[in-house]
Amino acid sequence: MDKRHLQLVYENVHVAIASIRGQWLRTILTMLIIAIGITALVGILTSIDGIRSSINSNFTSMGANTFTIRNKGSNVRIGHAGRRPKTFARIGYREAVQFKETFHYPGQVSVSAMASFSAKLKHGSKATQPNINVMGCDDAYFAVSGYGIAHGRNFSEHELRFGIPVIIIGAEVRDALFDKKQDPIGKLVMVGAYRYTVIGVLAEKGSSMSFGGDKTCMIPLTNARQNYLGGSTSFTVSVLAPGADRLDESISEAVGVFRVSRGLTAKEENNFEVIRSDNLSRILGDNLYQVQVAGLLIGIVTLMGAAIGLMNIMLVSVTERTREIGVRKALGATKGFIRLQFLVEAVVISVMGGAVGILLGIGIGNAVSGFIGGGFIIPWLWITVGVVLCFVTGVVSGIYPAIKASNLDPIESLRFE
Repeated sequence: MDKRHLQLVYENVHVAIASIRGQWLRTILTMLIIAIGITALVGILTSIDGIRSSINSNFTSMGANTFTIRNKGSNVRIGHAGRRPKTFARIGYREAVQFKETFHYPGQVSVSAMASFSAKLKHGSKATQPNINVMGCDDAYFAVSGYGIAHGRNFSEHELRFGIPVIIIGAEVRDALFDKKQDPIGKLVMVGAYRYTVIGVLAEKGSSMSFGGDKTCMIPLTNARQNYLGGSTSFTVSVLAPGADRLDESISEAVGVFRVSRGLTAKEENNFEVIRSDNLSRILGDNLYQVQVAGLLIGIVTLMGAAIGLMNIMLVSVTERTREIGVRKALGATKGFIRLQFLVEAVVISVMGGAVGILLGIGIGNAVSGFIGGGFIIPWLWITVGVVLCFVTGVVSGIYPAIKASNLDPIESLRFE
């Protein structure tokens, strides 16, 4: 393209922008329609990326080489999709302990049970909300579950054997019960009707997506059996494999040993579930993909409506500027450059609306991501998709009005009132 053609293109772009300035009200209304569609698209998809990032972060902290043995599987469903997991006979304390004693594959084994989902802790005049998880566990639970002890110590063998009333509290529980400069170690706290001595504080883990996190306390499993657990309690066995590359081998070995603990014969099927640490992450990821597709469809449908609105505005613009088109043709403007003028006008309106929508979408998406504990995300993929969709919307909306404008008879256009 030579210098003359470049100059003509520049003039067409300049005329298109000037026309947009002269129709601000209609332009802004059309931009808002496009912006809403792009906001829905980018906002939903950015939120999903943030949720996925939070899920991956939470489960990565649990370790990629852990698995648990329970009497039922995970029940994660969206709507009515999926199947309910089977629930088998409870895993008794003796079965869990027998497995721990007979499982000689390299790694660590922990036996635990949830003592309470809604405990209220008190210290002096301070108290927590009645939403604290109290877990009965052994000393291996911290390594297997990904929890760390920031201050204090782990349970001793003596405390585990005799059920001594000691407790390791989460960071949020510490903040609720103790002043910042107060050392909680050695202090007494009430957990319901029972008194416990604090021996440790868990490292901050975060409570995004409601995954326990810092609203958690641990007490010796024997003490939990004495004070909280009944005969119907099903215990959970958690195993930390030597490495992620040996996880499948460790699961196979564990299934064989636990079948013996459960007294199963060779012909009987497993009456327990083995849940890998990445199972829930994978299930949620699959469901989020469906939501992601739905969000993309919502944005596209909204943009289709915006495209119709933009086309109507461009057709009205062609009618109002018929005399202008006649003058430009009389001065030598070709059909191609008339088409280009109106196409540029439609694309500029669409892209400007898209830019507003992208900014709003990023803001809304990151607000959701921050709320559930994810980090700040710049969704370059969805920004690119949004820009491309806006460009396509502008071209599709402007092509017919542009052709109509370029085909106007210059003589009839000059006489148009």
